[in-house]
Amino acid sequence: METTYQKSLAETRSAWGAVLSMALCVAVLIASEFMPVSLLSPIASDLGITEGLAGQAISISGIFAVVTSLLVAGLTRRIDRRIVITALTVLLIVSGIAVTFAPNFAFLMVGRALLGVAIGGFWSMSTAIVMRLVSSDMVPKALAMLNAGNAIAATVAAPLGSFLGAYLGWRGAFFLVVPLGLLALAWQWISLPPLPPRNRNRPNVLALLGRRPVALGMASIMFLFMGQFALFTYLRPFLENVTRLDIPALSLMLLIMGLSGVAGTWCVSRLLHARLFSVLVIIPLVMAGIAIGLIAFGAMTIPGSLLLVGWGFFGTAAPVGWGTWLSRMLPDDAEAGGGLQVAVIQLAITAGAAIGGTLFDLIGWWAAFAFGAALLLGSSLLAIAACRATKG
Repeated sequence: METTYQKSLAETRSAWGAVLSMALCVAVLIASEFMPVSLLSPIASDLGITEGLAGQAISISGIFAVVTSLLVAGLTRRIDRRIVITALTVLLIVSGIAVTFAPNFAFLMVGRALLGVAIGGFWSMSTAIVMRLVSSDMVPKALAMLNAGNAIAATVAAPLGSFLGAYLGWRGAFFLVVPLGLLALAWQWISLPPLPPRNRNRPNVLALLGRRPVALGMASIMFLFMGQFALFTYLRPFLENVTRLDIPALSLMLLIMGLSGVAGTWCVSRLLHARLFSVLVIIPLVMAGIAIGLIAFGAMTIPGSLLLVGWGFFGTAAPVGWGTWLSRMLPDDAEAGGGLQVAVIQLAITAGAAIGGTLFDLIGWWAAFAFGAALLLGSSLLAIAACRATKG
């Protein structure tokens, strides 16, 4: 009996080690994806491009993440999931090397495209893999760990990128992805057990949109992330040119935003059990109000800073709410549902960053912020419709 117990305990520890290795990879992926937000100005200056064009470094990774998230389950349906996940982590490392040594804008885009493949594949499979690593009653805790990796990365990526960019250059900041990616790869290889595919038939991901509540929910997610990244992508030039913060103050502001996001994630997660749809409706509504407030008061240091703290609080917490919604709406279609949600989110990030950058260059920062506010309001209205469709 003692031997059986010790074996069970060892397996449990190994499973949680595997979950933690995935959480580390999530953190590195998210940090890599959004690090350009705090480095747009030096990237643009070094490569001789506009800040709006530099913002497309986020757009290109989003495009490839969308395509990958829709195709990866079918293309890898006969391959052990352990091999798939570690291969995606290798792509993350290669991407970091390519971006670090990019001699021009085109090479930078290649590196960011590889990152998009890693993001789309990893995120679309993460929920289904976690469900196989731990018992069903521990799945929420394991998914919370992945979200913690997300929140930590969102907290440190922008301020750390800004800080390191000032002392090591933007290339040095991006190179930090490489050793962290190697650590995640080694940890995954040691801790992840064999995960042979359970369904060798190609899943029809887009068929899920035939369900009205799912379609409305995904539309709300699309508007939420488009609106968020039409604004968030261009925070550094806004803080430099409108609020007029120097590098230390800018880094501190981004760090405070990240910390408020961690607090927001904790607070909102405690409300999701009983108030899920209220949270999904209220968060984008509040964020739309903050975007409008930034247009009106963003040039004033104290009001603008307070508004940005609120943006961090609600913006970081929003994905937790929609992740919970997905687990309740599609409990038996975890891999297909995860792929669809990742595709929607990455498409939204791509569109938001691209359109926001165009508005930023052609009209001004306030146009990108107003565009984001309108989309966030639309997200709130669509969340109401999704709630009614679910209850109906």
